[in-house]
Amino acid sequence: MAAQTNTAPSARGVLFVHSSPRALSPHVEWAAGRALGRAVNFTWSDQPALKGSLRTEFYWEGPAGTGAQIASALRGWEHLRYEVTEDPSAGADGGRWMHTPDLGVFFAQTDSVGNTVIPEDRVRYAMEIAGSNALELHRELRLALGQAWDDELEAFRHAGEGNPVVWLHKVG
Repeated sequence: MAAQTNTAPSARGVLFVHSSPRALSPHVEWAAGRALGRAVNFTWSDQPALKGSLRTEFYWEGPAGTGAQIASALRGWEHLRYEVTEDPSAGADGGRWMHTPDLGVFFAQTDSVGNTVIPEDRVRYAMEIAGSNALELHRELRLALGQAWDDELEAFRHAGEGNPVVWLHKVG
């Protein structure tokens, strides 16, 4: 009888650090490296949406569940804005973790093309809470989709090189 090995399914994803104070950046690398089990070096650039902060993107590979480990390793630094994605792999769902200083961490399961999946029980809960109030149903579904996190991170996502941020209060 051949020996079986218990190898974890391979997963991959992306860590987007949307804004990090300069002094925190090496600590972010160390924390991500600990979660990945190896040293990492990020290529940092200025984050124009928040003066004095940096941004980076890092593509990672590891066993299924690594996305959660990275998100957990970065949790607790209140001045950090980040997203971690983990693509689905054999026998494992995908996931997306978003963190903002004001909102904390949000997690959602994702499908094979990156769409947020809302579990049936969460949809039923939203319908139960809302009753016949359509506005309350919209509010509950926006909460389940992480809309507040997306809204807060959107300016930081598009503020990369070549994508200048236009601040409306500075217009005119």
